Amino acid sequence: MPHEAEHRDTTAFETGAALRARLSDAILDGAADSIVACDHDGIIRFWNPGAELLFGYLSAEAVGRSLDLIIPERLRQRHWAGYRRVMLTGETRYGTGDVLSVPAARKDGATISVEFTIYPLRSGARLAGMAAVLRDVTPRYNEMRELKRKLADAATPSSKSGSSARHEP
Repeated sequence: MPHEAEHRDTTAFETGAALRARLSDAILDGAADSIVACDHDGIIRFWNPGAELLFGYLSAEAVGRSLDLIIPERLRQRHWAGYRRVMLTGETRYGTGDVLSVPAARKDGATISVEFTIYPLRSGARLAGMAAVLRDVTPRYNEMRELKRKLADAATPSSKSGSSARHEP
């Protein structure tokens, strides 16, 4: 049982809709992760401060523009084919909570590796758009790529065999 000094008045803490609104504001505006939402046509409608840091575009530069802003050109055709299919059918092959990994483009032209989770945005029964929570995993991706390269090199027989290799004192 808590001591009297430890007892806190919880009546001032919101519940229900008020708590949900405060929690939503705190997460959307304060998250270190990027949160991006786009409409049915793939136009960016929400861009949080985490997205500004990750991609280098201010919210005012990103909102109202196509997702092409952050999709590397070589991946756009595939992305839009899938996006249109999801918007048309309302179904995605990815489950809620699946973490996806793709390259993304920054304002400075750099390509980064991101992991993200998508969330359908519905308006009644209609799919109105998508939201994504994204995180930069470039350092981890580069480390994994280097480890795979080292493993492949270690598994490849050396071009120098024991008989032709010179051993110098």
